[in-house]
Amino acid sequence: MNASRVALIADDDEFFRIALGFILKSKLHFTEIIETGSLDEAIERLSERGDISLALFDLAMPGMQSVASLAAVRDIHPDLKVVVVSASSRRSDILSALTAGINGYVPKGLGASDVAEAIGAILNGAVYVPPSIAGRASSSEEAEVPQASRQNGLGHRTIEFLTPRQREVLLLLVQGFSNKEIARKLKLGEGTVKIHMAALFRSLRVRNRQEAAAAGARLLPMTES
Repeated sequence: MNASRVALIADDDEFFRIALGFILKSKLHFTEIIETGSLDEAIERLSERGDISLALFDLAMPGMQSVASLAAVRDIHPDLKVVVVSASSRRSDILSALTAGINGYVPKGLGASDVAEAIGAILNGAVYVPPSIAGRASSSEEAEVPQASRQNGLGHRTIEFLTPRQREVLLLLVQGFSNKEIARKLKLGEGTVKIHMAALFRSLRVRNRQEAAAAGARLLPMTES
């Protein structure tokens, strides 16, 4: 292929990143793979690079307490293909991720050829869903609420559902700083701050900066004092 194809893999398992990167290069003709081990690092790389066409996220990596972060990535990068590649085959996890607007959910248990086929279908415009999602879930599984969803309620007494970087952004927002000022203080790009802000709005279930600041003022003293 003449055009370069760049993918980002966000997973704290180095060996899995290497294996997945090999599949993307050998079977799907990607020319560059960017590896990150946390959600915050992935968001920063996405803001720094405008040529990433595919981003693959693990649900269990550091910082990924809420699928709201994936929804924020979709909001800020609408042309980016966002895929979850996870060891979890729980119906509730799959549905939560799909609700966030991702382009597909690929189980880690698939073989290399099946992973390549699933991601290839996503790149061609399909939304990939594991075959298991079509089956009937057990009543106990349907009754369970995903942990990310449980943590998103403002009635919860901590802000552990936010990543460390999101907590830093929220603290500065409460203090009245603009996005540009927050970017300068945290040594981040404004695009990175914009994604964190969108994730905060979703996680806190607010519509604007004023509501986010009010919610943060109620929550932060419990953990930041």
